[in-house]
Amino acid sequence: MSSSVKMEDFSLRSSSLRIGERVIRGTLFAASAFSVLITIGIVWSLLAPALEFFRQVPVMDFLTGTRWAPRFKPASFGVVPLIVGTLWTTAIALIVAVPFGLGSAMYLSEYASDKTRRRLKPVVELLAGIPTVVYGFFAIEFVTRVVLKDWMGLDVGTFSVLSAGLVMGVMIIPTVASLSEDALSAVPLAMRQGSFALGANKMQTTLRVVFPAAFSGIAAAVVLGISRAVGETMIVALAAGNKPNISSNPLEGAQTMTGFIANAALGDSRVGSLEYDTLFAVGLLLFMSTLIINFISIRLVRRYREAY
Repeated sequence: MSSSVKMEDFSLRSSSLRIGERVIRGTLFAASAFSVLITIGIVWSLLAPALEFFRQVPVMDFLTGTRWAPRFKPASFGVVPLIVGTLWTTAIALIVAVPFGLGSAMYLSEYASDKTRRRLKPVVELLAGIPTVVYGFFAIEFVTRVVLKDWMGLDVGTFSVLSAGLVMGVMIIPTVASLSEDALSAVPLAMRQGSFALGANKMQTTLRVVFPAAFSGIAAAVVLGISRAVGETMIVALAAGNKPNISSNPLEGAQTMTGFIANAALGDSRVGSLEYDTLFAVGLLLFMSTLIINFISIRLVRRYREAY
């Protein structure tokens, strides 16, 4: 009698567990499907006005043209100046973020004590919580006027690609540092102990054993930082300027793709006009650029992923 009661209780518990698993699985599937639907909605909202734009402006003229003047007569829609501005600011940001981000990650993972790590990592990640508009004003008021002009004596105007890129690099340091530190910490301790047993010191172990083992995660962190830099808006809109420029001089101002969208989307363009559709064409190009960067990140992670 008691055994049958136990079997019934076990059956009821198993049934309730299966129902709970189905609910959890359904909830997770709904969350995943919702994310996919949001992405499809974003593409759809960009595609229709962008296609209307490309009915009037040839795609190759848009991608290869070197003059960007959608509000002037005659209008010109060559997006190359915006691409150059975006590449300049992103490259400068990476020059700042990658060394400092990876250096912070290696220190926190390999050299810092547990107590120091618990204190420093939240401080580093705090940089990611600062509003980007604050970074933009910081670039104009401090980096441009104090650092570049007063301290370094550079002939730089109010707006410059260099100032925007430097501050944007500071902004993405937490992204690179936090994700890279997680990747380095995930490397098994046995690999470090094996390296020490062979006579390697701490630096040799970090650079020749731990770093290569965590390369896939580090590559993903850097690529994510690139995506963050390419899509940044307020810093470049405030500090880089709004003048399209193909100059190779980073001390000059320039306009990026996100900077153009931020400055142009002020309600001055009539809905359905060519000038209005220009926003969506640039937005679609920005979306495709970010998508390509993410695909590259996925390929790098899959190619260099290590299984332990």
